[in-house]
Amino acid sequence: MADGATLEEGTRGGFVATMAPYFRPRPIAALLLGISSGFPLALLLGTMTFWLAKVGIDKKTIGFAIGLTTPYTLKFLWAPLVDRLKLPILTGLFGQRRAWLFFVQALLFASVWMLGASQPELHLGVFAFWAIATAFLGATQDIIIDAYRIEILTEDELAHGTANNQFGYRLGAFAAGVGTIAMASPEGLGLGWAKAYGLTGFCVLPGLLAALWAGRGLHDRVLSAEGRQSIGQWLQSTLIGPFREFLMRRGAVLILLFVLVYKLGDAMGQSMLNPMIVELGFSDTEFIAINKVIGFWGLIVGTALSAPLLAWLGMGRALFVSGVLMMVSNLTFAILASQGHSNLWLTIAVATEQVTSGLGLTIFVTYLSGLSSLAYTATQFALLSSLAGVGRTWLSSPAGIFAEQLGWVGFWIMTTVVALPGMVLLWFLWRKGFVVESVRKARAGAEPAPEAKPEAAA
Repeated sequence: MADGATLEEGTRGGFVATMAPYFRPRPIAALLLGISSGFPLALLLGTMTFWLAKVGIDKKTIGFAIGLTTPYTLKFLWAPLVDRLKLPILTGLFGQRRAWLFFVQALLFASVWMLGASQPELHLGVFAFWAIATAFLGATQDIIIDAYRIEILTEDELAHGTANNQFGYRLGAFAAGVGTIAMASPEGLGLGWAKAYGLTGFCVLPGLLAALWAGRGLHDRVLSAEGRQSIGQWLQSTLIGPFREFLMRRGAVLILLFVLVYKLGDAMGQSMLNPMIVELGFSDTEFIAINKVIGFWGLIVGTALSAPLLAWLGMGRALFVSGVLMMVSNLTFAILASQGHSNLWLTIAVATEQVTSGLGLTIFVTYLSGLSSLAYTATQFALLSSLAGVGRTWLSSPAGIFAEQLGWVGFWIMTTVVALPGMVLLWFLWRKGFVVESVRKARAGAEPAPEAKPEAAA
């Protein structure tokens, strides 16, 4: 009896110890930052494709409209400036990261309002301009928030803080997806797209409040330690140093290739999900209700499980398991497509997608965060996430053509097959022993150390 009670208490204590870091101040700040980070891209992907489908834009155009998010794939080009260029007055008042964050958020808020008022069915060119402007500002906000998040989290908080950040990111995406559609739809609040997009712009506020609360990040101390530099030294450390440091690591090119293709199948599927929902005849009310209830709780479960899964499996195995689960989620949408207008299968597919996507994305971002040296946080994380964005933006752009030629069932099966090269490359990286270098050495600027081989890694 006593042994049973002791076992139960130990299990409970272990669970509490695993979950407690989620509620520390810095991981909570990471959650709020994630809300602000998550909403712009959702407005430009899921919500935009739903909007364009509703106003009669054809599938091919919708597929290539994803290319308007190109700034997310190119953000590493201006990340060095965000990393090192000081803003007059603002940097002195708030520090490097927060000065850039507040400046960019003000511009982003205005751009989202203009995008909502652009009327794509009448003025596709105007719509494209404001979509690109919003993508540029949203990508720049991501550069800042990603670096700031890594810099305010201690090493033992990184996994939980990243999970919280991804939970916040998904909340922001949820608000920009389900929330914006609910506000715009005649079956919801009926505000129209202009007001719905504009009100969603207020999602910048959680990140602003978190930055005021969390204070300056570690990067300000790194900058101050550099002292005065000549123009040549500044250009070298700003434009060349981050890329040279990363590319000199063992397995760097293979890691970059893996980052490029790992989530390609998932990205292709997500770009065509909302057009399929519209074509299958689901009402706005059905779609919103299922996403609001099932999707939200699936998101919580998937994100919460990510840090314990990482601790249990290690990075290599966690990436492999989450990749397989994301492939399974695509197959559930193939079944939905074969069933047609089925609320049951829409519920199953949405639940599966939210759990697996929340799990997979959090693990993947934790992986990228561990690869980013503290000396070049913004630039290196921007480089890695930009490569991931290439798969989402350009490699997945023909998704509309594939959907039209293969039909919805064939399309979703194809997205599952497309995910296989990333899994094969992950296995190869893992066997070679350089899935990820240790976070401690990356932050300290030491030489990268390979991860233990699978036989020795837990």
